[in-house]
Amino acid sequence: MTATPDDQRRFGLDYYRCKLLQNIRRGSAIYSRREMLRNATLGAMALAVPRVRFGARETFSSKRPPVGERKFVSKAVEELIARVKAKIGDAELAWMFENCYPNTLDTTVEMSELGGRPDTFVITGDIDAMWLRDSACQVWPYVGPAKGDADLRRMFQGLIGRQARCVLIDPYANAFLPDATSKKALSWAVDDLTEMKPGVAERKWEVDSLCYCIRLAHGYWKATQDVAPFDKEWAAAAWLIVATFRQQQRKNGPGPYHFQRKTEVPTDTQMLDGFGNPAVPVGMIYSMFRPSVDACTSPF
Repeated sequence: MTATPDDQRRFGLDYYRCKLLQNIRRGSAIYSRREMLRNATLGAMALAVPRVRFGARETFSSKRPPVGERKFVSKAVEELIARVKAKIGDAELAWMFENCYPNTLDTTVEMSELGGRPDTFVITGDIDAMWLRDSACQVWPYVGPAKGDADLRRMFQGLIGRQARCVLIDPYANAFLPDATSKKALSWAVDDLTEMKPGVAERKWEVDSLCYCIRLAHGYWKATQDVAPFDKEWAAAAWLIVATFRQQQRKNGPGPYHFQRKTEVPTDTQMLDGFGNPAVPVGMIYSMFRPSVDACTSPF
């Protein structure tokens, strides 16, 4: 099914449903960060309007990786997919849900062990690095089913622990490498003028990065009552988050974080020696970059 400009004029917002289906039918299950955001918007618009069918009824084949090639399999998630799919009257929407809902587990989760404890690394789309915010958001739809699935709880335990270790490496970094000892930052970040540490993929200070670590930890605990992830290492990371927020209130100077990038794109770097635009220290927290990774014009 190809959506043309004529289709768009004839069927209005149903055009966006067509675009989302085209993206799924590509056969590629992994998208870039911007593609994922765009597809989420298209999906929301598609679900918000009545279904308008054109053309013959199609048969829908799964675009998920074969079972043996999936990164992580959760029995609870598979059961949930079956239950929800059975209640969706539109075969196309049911097919979309079946392909989209488990995508993070199917394609982005890497499970291992570290010191006898689970360790989970979640890549972001097609980038072999883990953003603190993105990884928390990617697994958020599975928090509910985790209560009844020991394997899924183990995945969350590993991710919460990995995020804590990332924060302890550098609370100002937004993205991290699979190997915590690696000095190979992402290609566009290798020449950044900031204090790059081993294990860091990119070092754009975003308040939301640390907030999402707390959101995931609290949401997981609230859903499961499982305290296994919350060891001394996690507690140290939590206190470091608090200390970083206090540091970036900048009541006693700008603090240690600064960032500059050699670029022609002004929203990809910071002004004034990398400390960002000035503001009166009133107790609010300075953030140098937005969740979009674009530089903040107003730092609060």
